[in-house]
Amino acid sequence: MSGVVLGVDLGTTATKVVATRSDGRVVAVAEQGYPLRTDERGTAVQDPHEVLAAARKALTECVARVEEPVRGLSFSSAMHTLLALDAEGEPLTPALSWADNRAVAVAKRLRADHGRELHAATGTPVHPSFPLAKLVWFAEHEPDLHRGAAKWAGLKDFVLSKVTGRLLTEHSNASGTGLMNSETLDWHEPSLRLTGLTADRLPELVAPTEVLSLTMPVDGLPSGLPVVAGGGDGPLANLGVGAVLPGMAALSLGTSGALRVIREHPGVDDRARVFCYALAEGLWVLGGAVSNGGVVAQWAAETFDVPVADLLAEAEQEPSGAGGLVALPYLLGERAPWWDPDPRAVLLGLRREHGRAAITRAMVEGVAQQLALVRDAVLDTGAAVDTVRVTGGAFKGPLWTKVVAAALGHELEFVEGSEGSGVGACLLGWRALGELPSLRAAAELITPDHTAAPDEFASRRMAKARPALERIHAAVRDLDL
Repeated sequence: MSGVVLGVDLGTTATKVVATRSDGRVVAVAEQGYPLRTDERGTAVQDPHEVLAAARKALTECVARVEEPVRGLSFSSAMHTLLALDAEGEPLTPALSWADNRAVAVAKRLRADHGRELHAATGTPVHPSFPLAKLVWFAEHEPDLHRGAAKWAGLKDFVLSKVTGRLLTEHSNASGTGLMNSETLDWHEPSLRLTGLTADRLPELVAPTEVLSLTMPVDGLPSGLPVVAGGGDGPLANLGVGAVLPGMAALSLGTSGALRVIREHPGVDDRARVFCYALAEGLWVLGGAVSNGGVVAQWAAETFDVPVADLLAEAEQEPSGAGGLVALPYLLGERAPWWDPDPRAVLLGLRREHGRAAITRAMVEGVAQQLALVRDAVLDTGAAVDTVRVTGGAFKGPLWTKVVAAALGHELEFVEGSEGSGVGACLLGWRALGELPSLRAAAELITPDHTAAPDEFASRRMAKARPALERIHAAVRDLDL
């Protein structure tokens, strides 16, 4: 089938629409931004109507740039969002993003009382990022709103309801809520009891490849156009870079970062360090997201009043190991593998001779070590990591490439120009329309442009140091700062 599928990727600060042919080639992109509103109480929210308007405008712009017929739409979104809806499907709250941290105390209590069993059943860690803790927070702090809402849903669920007239969520995003049982693909009753909800107050659960119909007017698109339910941005990012075979990891590194591998069954490690989210058609992604990625270089640049590119170039000249300076880079708390919103950043071994370059190098190495700890947790589940495909703005400079390759001890495969989860949404759409033989076919469609090998000396040094990082983290946690 000729033409394109449009992948609508609802992000935290922008919606991007990607037009992709069935061979994975991107032919057009459009983007519309919106604010993420934050305050000192830990809130981080989006206006759902602003997101819907941005999606509609980006769709119109992308359609205008495409000279081929549009065969369908397919959706991706940032995971772990939550909002309340009234009986008419209109928002009663803003959309809480993954970054909304107001449920910290609730998550700590849930983690202490039910953490392991909830994590094992749902594949989702107990953490304030996730809707389970947010819903319990609403029940305790805004009980009238909690009781009065007709439905609780994700941001993509709301947008899809306006685009297609149906309120539903797919297994991919649902697997990141802490509310869905990974084995049964149904809402998890113990989780629902904790939130005080019943299944009828949540969206209908469907497969990511469920095909709906366009009912919202969009310039250039016909009514009734197929609309594929889609999935979460993390699982779809694996699909978008072709990391869909056993042993292939996808690593993204921007302000934050993540490492994920594909497996054919759900499940997490015994120490509850990794998540496990559905992709589609029996494929799952196993891995973890780190809260601190490129943000550590941005922080250093602001602290030392130096352009970030210049500071990274200086840090590249520092020797591996930063002159004995070790960093736990937890400027924003941390997610995987600790799933702890409280840890503080640490510089250990600081001496007078250490300057801004050494401090920056140590922070970058700390991020890379954190990603390696996630990889180690993945390996402990029995999954393999044989190749690593990477994307993200942090890799535009050589320092991040060198340090991450050394920490992982792996050659990095770069997929240049990848639109990540947007392309993943398109490929999922082509699969739902019957034009892709399987999701595994993405491994042949999407191929790396170039590679970067690790420095063996630096890799050995980082591997030797890594076991101590967990002990340092535990010691600092015990200080209860």
